Amino acid sequence: MGKLIILSGPSCVGKSPLDKALGRFYPKIRNELKHLVLYNSRAPRPGELDGRDYHFRSREEIKKLSEKDHIVSMEVRGDLQALDIKELKQQLNEGDLFFEGNPFVGRTLQTHPALEDIVKISVFMSPLSKEEMAFLTSDESNADPEKIVTDIMRRKLLRRTRKQKGEMSLKDLENIERRASSAYTELKDAHYFDFVIPNHDGEDSENWDAFYYPVGDARKSLLSFVNIMEGLPCDFCEHWDESLIS
Repeated sequence: MGKLIILSGPSCVGKSPLDKALGRFYPKIRNELKHLVLYNSRAPRPGELDGRDYHFRSREEIKKLSEKDHIVSMEVRGDLQALDIKELKQQLNEGDLFFEGNPFVGRTLQTHPALEDIVKISVFMSPLSKEEMAFLTSDESNADPEKIVTDIMRRKLLRRTRKQKGEMSLKDLENIERRASSAYTELKDAHYFDFVIPNHDGEDSENWDAFYYPVGDARKSLLSFVNIMEGLPCDFCEHWDESLIS
């Protein structure tokens, strides 16, 4: 049976561009990872395709699917998502499987009883480093870390949505606020993952593709993930303690 590779983190932290860069510069590694496709009640974003990025279904359809024992559903930042455990295990019989997405599903993949015997490699992408989080949560900073993380992700999400859509609707702004507000809570799960990759170049950053090769933290994040996949030392990776974010 293949391995289950989990790449999770807050919305717009840089997971999708890392996946794309992996396929562009390390196609051998990416082609060996079959993409895990979930059900999602939200509408497709520009460029997303049904069956490739998600199985886009209505909330009612996903609720109906969830009545089956092998379907696990969960609320994710206002969307209803679902995971087909039976299909996942069948895909693992054919090779390694790659999940790229939110930590809610990431944690389900780590903890579901039907998957306890599966070999997993879990990676969490964070918009801040361990040192930055330690400072923000210390008495020395006199800061509100939750507000700062929310504002960081809000700005990233605004830039990404503006790039995708141009003019934004009220619904877009509400969605951005919901995702940004969820980020700090999601960071509290980072200590459950084998590796944490700090990355300041979110999905909104031009460092992923404006200069052909990724630069800055985008490059470091890509190389770190490659090293993890190849079983090599990962100097840029971190391991977070549960006490880092109370």
